Amino acid sequence: MDYVIAFCVGGIICALAQILLEKTKMMPGRIMVLIVCLGAVISAFGWYEPFMDFAGAGASVPLLGYGNILMKGVKDAVDQDGFIGLFKGGFTNGAVGCSAALIFAYLASLVFQSKMKK
Repeated sequence: MDYVIAFCVGGIICALAQILLEKTKMMPGRIMVLIVCLGAVISAFGWYEPFMDFAGAGASVPLLGYGNILMKGVKDAVDQDGFIGLFKGGFTNGAVGCSAALIFAYLASLVFQSKMKK
């Protein structure tokens, strides 16, 4: 049942992003930033942990979960280092995911030849 809940929650998050993409004039990058910021705001209020306990990977894998990771890193770094933690906390927690995305995107670009649409 955990897989079904995770699939449904992740699907709802993606469907909402798709609706924003098709029904508004927002560019895809702005929608992605909006979703990451929404995840950070939900995390700041302390609502993301119960949501993740319910939804599992359906809540932690999409961009909403990346906002949570960034906010969690900022909270921990501010508690540990004070004001300077505001600037380094997000980088510390988000570095692995960002690095993996860059490395795999580069490897994919070596394997596949992209072509411009006509």
